[in-house]
Amino acid sequence: MRRQSQADGGERRSGHNTRKGLAVKQLGLTPWWTGSAGLGVFPVVALALLLVGCGLAGDGVTATGGGGTGSGQLATNPSSIDFGDVAMGNSSSRTATISNTGNASLTVSQANVNGSGFGISGLSLPLTLAAGQSSGFTVTFAPSSNSTVSGSVSLVSNAANSPTSIALSGRGVQSSGGQLTPSPTSVSFGNVRVGTTSNRTVSLSNSGTASLTITQANVTGSGFSISGLTLPRTLTAGQSTSFTVTFAPTATGSATGSVSLISDASNSPTTISLSGTGTQGQLTTNPTSINFGNVTVGTTSSRSVSLSNSGTASLTITQGNVTGSGFGIGGISFPVTLAVGQSTTMTVIFAPSSSGSVSGSVSLVSNASNSPTTISLSGTGVQPSGGQLTPTPSSIDFGDVIIGATSSRTVSLSNSGTASLTISQANVTGSGFSISGLTLPRTLTPGQSTSFTVTFAPAATGSVTGTVSLISDATNSPTAVALAGNGIPATSHSVDLQWDASTSPSIAGYNVYRASQAGGPYVKLNASLILLISFTDSTVQGGQTYYYVATAVDTGGAESIFSNEVQAVIPFP
Repeated sequence: MRRQSQADGGERRSGHNTRKGLAVKQLGLTPWWTGSAGLGVFPVVALALLLVGCGLAGDGVTATGGGGTGSGQLATNPSSIDFGDVAMGNSSSRTATISNTGNASLTVSQANVNGSGFGISGLSLPLTLAAGQSSGFTVTFAPSSNSTVSGSVSLVSNAANSPTSIALSGRGVQSSGGQLTPSPTSVSFGNVRVGTTSNRTVSLSNSGTASLTITQANVTGSGFSISGLTLPRTLTAGQSTSFTVTFAPTATGSATGSVSLISDASNSPTTISLSGTGTQGQLTTNPTSINFGNVTVGTTSSRSVSLSNSGTASLTITQGNVTGSGFGIGGISFPVTLAVGQSTTMTVIFAPSSSGSVSGSVSLVSNASNSPTTISLSGTGVQPSGGQLTPTPSSIDFGDVIIGATSSRTVSLSNSGTASLTISQANVTGSGFSISGLTLPRTLTPGQSTSFTVTFAPAATGSVTGTVSLISDATNSPTAVALAGNGIPATSHSVDLQWDASTSPSIAGYNVYRASQAGGPYVKLNASLILLISFTDSTVQGGQTYYYVATAVDTGGAESIFSNEVQAVIPFP
């Protein structure tokens, strides 16, 4: 096999398979490989790589690439950093430089630091360095313990020597004096309701090698304060104490501050950062005012009001105070607690009792920041344009009534309107209810009144409801009177009577008489003469009072005058 190359000026030279004196140039040459096997022509780049791969590139063999691809090479200065002794609570910094010593740009994509207390800053990634370009960054050592620490900074890039490492070492040592260490070093109170307080405990320890004395404690930030720390306070090496930090916000919103402890420690002033947020409920009403307009006297108008907590803490409504004649509220029971964002509703009513304009308010008392929250009210009572039939009372409850007995109530009807009205019908519903004393049709002029009687006579046990519905040409027809009553079973009662025998001769027997009021009139109870000197009345009813007398009858039929009267009170039922 024979290897040939063509020189720059078209000159062609032959060479032998030796390791010296072979120079292959790519730029401006047209090299080829020939062989009896007919392998074809290969670019000189492939030849150079083949020679290197086969171990032929050695002394005197040089491959240069005027148009080839180079690579970046990341170098660090220094390649290792020893921080030496650093007092705990302090920090030590060193500057490191990274350079691209290659012939192509490179990009540093990651910087990984390991080892307790080590850190870097000033290096913004990804960082691209052109060939020959450099950049610097800071390596820091801040030991937290008394020990020797080793670590590294590992730089990941697309350089040929990635990852590139800087070895790190250092030793944490106790300070030569006192070292004041707070725990925690920062206090976050989170959300605290305005008007309340939140407390946190902070421990202070001397982690140094000598005593220290705290002489001042300065607090900044609205709402923050401390207690439980008497100054000056001396702590020997290893000794601890504690104090309380309090957050009592007076307004909503975030607050920040600090506790700065002045001492003769090596790390004075020692600072504890503070933060917290004042929160409070905010009661919002919708609407904020209500105008009922014209409302007919004797009728009622209602409006719904939404109550919402638009604040940053829950709130509790404890009272709802209403002013203004005819105004009232309903549909809400106090106290009412609303979480943040929660809503509820209540009803405001206007029931004018006379004509004329009225103003008032609903005042809601709560622990919200805007308490009391007021809803202004207004409305005008107007007389009805026609007759207005008003019953008094508008409902009747007869309570318990014994089956077989009756109970009656009187209802007054008045025309409170401005024109005459005529009652044409009176319809009664409900078992055992009836009315009397109302002759229809009945006309009432404005201001005129009449009355009728409602009676309840239950025929069975149990509760009964019903109505008296009055049909008229009044503006509020039909006008209803609600009825209720309870039928209860009768309890068996009796009255036992005894008297002295008559001393008259020829007595045939006796009669017994009863009245419902003292002095009569009396009704005889026995159908035939009573031959004994006693009698039992089993027809009495509970809740009634009866009056009794007796007479003697001789064989000729003559009857004596009434005896003395006795009273019997029958219990109910």
